[in-house]
Amino acid sequence: MMLSINIQNYLDNLTFLSLFIGMLAYWTSVSFTSLKSGAKVGFISVCIANLAIFTNLGSRWLENGYFPLSNLYESLLFFTWGITAITVIIERNISISLIGAVTSPLSLFVIGFATLSLPEGMQKAAPLVPALKSNWLMMHVSIMMLSYSTLITGSLLSILFLVLTLGKNVSLQGSSLGGTNLQQVDTRNMSMAVLEGTIPNETKLGSSDSLSLSLLETLDNLSYRIIGLGFPLLTTGIIAGAVWANEAWGAYWSWDPKETWALITWFVFAAYLHARITKSWQGKRPAILASIGFVVVWICYLGVNFLGKGLHSYGWIA
Repeated sequence: MMLSINIQNYLDNLTFLSLFIGMLAYWTSVSFTSLKSGAKVGFISVCIANLAIFTNLGSRWLENGYFPLSNLYESLLFFTWGITAITVIIERNISISLIGAVTSPLSLFVIGFATLSLPEGMQKAAPLVPALKSNWLMMHVSIMMLSYSTLITGSLLSILFLVLTLGKNVSLQGSSLGGTNLQQVDTRNMSMAVLEGTIPNETKLGSSDSLSLSLLETLDNLSYRIIGLGFPLLTTGIIAGAVWANEAWGAYWSWDPKETWALITWFVFAAYLHARITKSWQGKRPAILASIGFVVVWICYLGVNFLGKGLHSYGWIA
């Protein structure tokens, strides 16, 4: 038992260190484009962090005999694993160090909060009560955490889009449904081109600044595709949770704070996808919607534990 705890502590430290190194490497790559090894070091560091989290969760699963999503600490680990996995997938297909530069600090913050801020008692696994020994619950929690990771990452790219276009009137000419073949976009020097402010106050793709604007179109498309993946996960997770709630509490829906905010989250991202698919929105307007969704997801995931008690309370904050 003690050996297992020591291993898990080692994996926590390795995860934190890897994400810290990865963040510095990505930021160096964005700031100094001549240092081409920065993005590669960042990518490797995020891969190590992802593997360390996977191993940590796997060891807890083997030790305790159930899927490791029984408390806030384990859910934060799983949440970070999802973000780092998405980062690795994107980086393998598109060489944009700017992506890792924004996702690695978030991952580092979440891991730091989980390992340094949560009480030690909340980091230890405890025997499950009968109501929690349900396949529907495991399906609900795991899918919801994957949806949170996906939606947060997609929304974060939208926030990045808004930051890069602040004060600029940028008109994207691609499809609102993300028709760009992302694997064929040359993005090696895009990040610095945008950060140096080479986008004119009013311009369109196809102009002399197409390098910088191609990055913006790529961010816009990536955000849409990632959110488009996260939304059905969120929908499935809510449905699975309703089925489990009926088993555990005798009602599919009870307007618990977590349930209410999950529904609000669903409506925000439903509006985002509706605007892109039926209204052909792209660029700043859907990015603003996704940015609102970024805040709503955090309220749904952690905020309700600060705001009040409910059936989903983790018991430490509320």
